[in-house]
Amino acid sequence: MKNVVTPFWQQKTLAQLSEQEWESLCDGCGKCCLSKLIDDDTDELHYTNVACKLLNTKTCQCKKYEKRFKWVPDCVKVSLDQIDQFQWLPASCAYRRLAEGKDLPAWHPLLTGSASAMHAGGHSVRGKVIVEQAGIELEDYIASWPAQ
Repeated sequence: MKNVVTPFWQQKTLAQLSEQEWESLCDGCGKCCLSKLIDDDTDELHYTNVACKLLNTKTCQCKKYEKRFKWVPDCVKVSLDQIDQFQWLPASCAYRRLAEGKDLPAWHPLLTGSASAMHAGGHSVRGKVIVEQAGIELEDYIASWPAQ
């Protein structure tokens, strides 16, 4: 009989995770680094395909992750303190999925061993975004794909 080890995200609640486990849940898709708009009339959240200036659009990783709040003061740290606000995260996000009682998506790097399946399946921002720059009207860049 084969001894199967249950992954940490299925053994623990989000509140029980170590910082290293918490950070490893991030799939590195880059969707949370996209500019978002909220409709004043409906409070509906709209993603854009405009990425933060610190996002490496090929690797989908922050270029200055450890100092991101210094460079981008309005960068939002995804933390357990905001679990009731995770609906702004895309439906594919591991933090949101686990908070909603779902499992990780099949392409998640913790399941596949690398980010290759995520990128190959089109689940990241790679090849789909532009980097923020002066003069961009975000309303012109609203996109539905990041929310999925």
